[in-house]
Amino acid sequence: MTLNGGELLPYYLDESRNWGLDAEGLHALVAKAKAGGFCPRAIVVINPGNPTGQVMGREDLEAIVRLCHAENIMIMADEVYQQNVYKEGKEFLSLRRVLHEMGAPYSEDVELVSMNSVSKGVLGECGLRGGYMETHNLSNRAEQMLYKLKSIELCANTIG
Repeated sequence: MTLNGGELLPYYLDESRNWGLDAEGLHALVAKAKAGGFCPRAIVVINPGNPTGQVMGREDLEAIVRLCHAENIMIMADEVYQQNVYKEGKEFLSLRRVLHEMGAPYSEDVELVSMNSVSKGVLGECGLRGGYMETHNLSNRAEQMLYKLKSIELCANTIG
């Protein structure tokens, strides 16, 4: 964000709702930011959450997709802990899956970057980095910016 002159617009999950999303509060936050001259471009969704371990339900994920569609906001889904759901009865749903299952126009218009990690989900090796991302519906300009950003910060991972 700093590299591109962005501003952080934090939102918080509601502990009283088992760390669920306050969808109305998120809509109000975006509206307030826009009224103040800001133009929200992306939302980061960390699901399952760290350190709370909460898993967002379909209703919350769909609310995020609907907001992002209405406001032309990209979703950056950090889903690296999807293999680490320990609460009985809880199911991890990826934003990618929810976006696809919601169908058009959401599945065709909402920009999504879904991130996952081999080092967190399969091996559980903290400190080692092995991840990947998958993109959906990114504009050509966004893809070019992503490639440019990644090309200026590439470095080899090392142990120790």
